[in-house]
Amino acid sequence: MTVEAADAPGPSHPLAGLLHGAALVRATALDLAILAGHLLLYPTGILPARTAAPAPSRTPAIGPAPGGALRLPAEGRAHPPVVMLHGFVDNRSVFTLLRRSLLHHGWTRVDALNYSPLACDIRSAAERLGRHVERICAESGHSRVDLVGHSLGGLIGRYYVQCLGGDARVRTLVTLGTPHTGTRVAPLLSPLPIVRQMRPDSALLAELAGPAAGCRTRFVSFWSDLDPLMVPVAAARLEHPDLSAENVRVRGIGHLALPVHSGVAAEIREALAGKGLRRAAIDAA
Repeated sequence: MTVEAADAPGPSHPLAGLLHGAALVRATALDLAILAGHLLLYPTGILPARTAAPAPSRTPAIGPAPGGALRLPAEGRAHPPVVMLHGFVDNRSVFTLLRRSLLHHGWTRVDALNYSPLACDIRSAAERLGRHVERICAESGHSRVDLVGHSLGGLIGRYYVQCLGGDARVRTLVTLGTPHTGTRVAPLLSPLPIVRQMRPDSALLAELAGPAAGCRTRFVSFWSDLDPLMVPVAAARLEHPDLSAENVRVRGIGHLALPVHSGVAAEIREALAGKGLRRAAIDAA
């Protein structure tokens, strides 16, 4: 339960710290339970996913196709393909529930790109993403895709969009717990190059903070008020004068719950359907 408005004690109220501490304990316990379940699923996500063949179209054919058949172009007939990008030392299995939710609600192609857990550079991962997106566009007939990135995956997607011309291919980029302005967590991991790129003073984040006039991609950033991996938690908000960005505050859950929570999934579906967001905050506790 989240207490807000007139019912919520202010920051200096004696109960404020107690309430926050209790909420943090609950969110941490949930994250640990999700981690335990995710460790069981992790082996299933090591290999690349197999893409199912699309179902035959029942739409009257009006365009040329191989073998002399005619068909309607895919553009405009369905949701664009969705490509999901996992976080640091993770794999596509983190999106098992979200992928199932999208497929159940009408999406026909939902891919997850695995990049090496030993990847050393966000830029090179973004280049690989670009090649993957081009292949998906060629296979699906869509000229644009949507991206969903959890944690580090959001930065990879953002670099592709802002710095590699990916805004021509990406309609919407949804980020979940992504350190847009850098996080100071886990200083012991700082020797790893890709972790240093997620620090607030990194050259890569300075590059992303630079001008991005004319960027055609819409951004939706979900950030949790109890995310222990975002220091400060507002680091997961996307604030950039040249970007069309919406921020959604998720109350009551932590970092690992963002890709699996049903309430967050519902808002992601709204964002990817192009309907706009219903609210700027979600009470997920």
